[in-house]
Amino acid sequence: MYKILSMILLISLCFIFTGCGKTQPPSEPVASIKAKPAASNSASKEKFDPPKPRIFGDIKIKALEKGEKLKIAYIYVGPVGDAGWTYAHDDARKKIEKKFPNVETTYIESVPEGADCERVLTQYAEKGYKLIFTTSFGYMDPTLKIAEKYPNVVFMHCSGYKQSKNVGSYFGRMYETKFLSGLIAGKQAKSNIIGYVGPHPIPEVIRHINAFALGARLANPKAIVKVVWTNSWYNPGMEKEAAMSLIDAGADVIATGADSAAPLQAAQERGKFAIGYDSDSSQFAPKAYLTSPIWDWEIIYTDIINKVLKNEWISCDYWDGLNTGIVQLVKLSNLVTPESKVLVEKYTDLIKKGEYHVFKGEIKGTDGEVIYKKGYVPTDPELLKMNFFVEGVQGTLTK
Repeated sequence: MYKILSMILLISLCFIFTGCGKTQPPSEPVASIKAKPAASNSASKEKFDPPKPRIFGDIKIKALEKGEKLKIAYIYVGPVGDAGWTYAHDDARKKIEKKFPNVETTYIESVPEGADCERVLTQYAEKGYKLIFTTSFGYMDPTLKIAEKYPNVVFMHCSGYKQSKNVGSYFGRMYETKFLSGLIAGKQAKSNIIGYVGPHPIPEVIRHINAFALGARLANPKAIVKVVWTNSWYNPGMEKEAAMSLIDAGADVIATGADSAAPLQAAQERGKFAIGYDSDSSQFAPKAYLTSPIWDWEIIYTDIINKVLKNEWISCDYWDGLNTGIVQLVKLSNLVTPESKVLVEKYTDLIKKGEYHVFKGEIKGTDGEVIYKKGYVPTDPELLKMNFFVEGVQGTLTK
């Protein structure tokens, strides 16, 4: 299903982005406890500048007639109660409903990629939905296909790299917050071994792991990040098993790039520390939880919806970071040391100001060979096709 690595190579010369693909989740729920809204340790998001998308089109799409209410549909690949990826999107959807009295939203969860996605997209377009968000990498081509049939409907695809006249894309520089969480993990790992539960070995995930490892080794040069792949975005059973195997291998901090809180729960059961992802999952493992790199999709959704309401939307691509608040580091728990908190504050400020780039060279690979020379800042296309592990990461690059 995920033939992403080969697809990414085709866009290495394009100034566009890729993102995290999602697979159909299994029937097993993550936990019965509802996830609570995420809290940020950064300043209020009202202080952030609005995201600045890269514009690819030059034709404004008139989606609405004068006085027409905007009907918005969200298509999710996982359940809204996953406490992770889909939960974060749906949390933003609920906030949008309260923010805009002249819009109405709906959603459908656990939609597989392929024909099922095409069917759902067609149904929403036929029912008069003028803005449709598709929130999985695997929805990219179905979105483009159906969009051709409905030229006055705006489609926004999350984590993809293709656009058309009425299809835009959006994501965030999550590697910045992964780096910050790595700083914490490096300081917390007394064994110098950190475990990372990886979903799929695609460039976006590899980029996140590398950023995390760079942060960990900046804080602790002896740190090693061991990676175990689950080859699934949402499979609590496999994620917990992967975390347990990493703990057995000596890890005393567990981080995850998957969608459930199972790795955190495994860490708590074994008396270790844990770092989540996507949303604040502290309630699932309060005795282990350190922090989570999270998404604030409301920031992007607000900008897109405003443009559609004004009939000013044109095809675009968002890929912003800490400077806009689209990616954030959730409030640090009391388990995080004061020293780590100071370090996180320092690099958060530097990254926001543009004075520090996570992947600025010198960057070496696992074989010790220099990949980015000292002082070199990789371009976005280089980041988007990343297919190597940095020094200090242990794991394979294949499924």
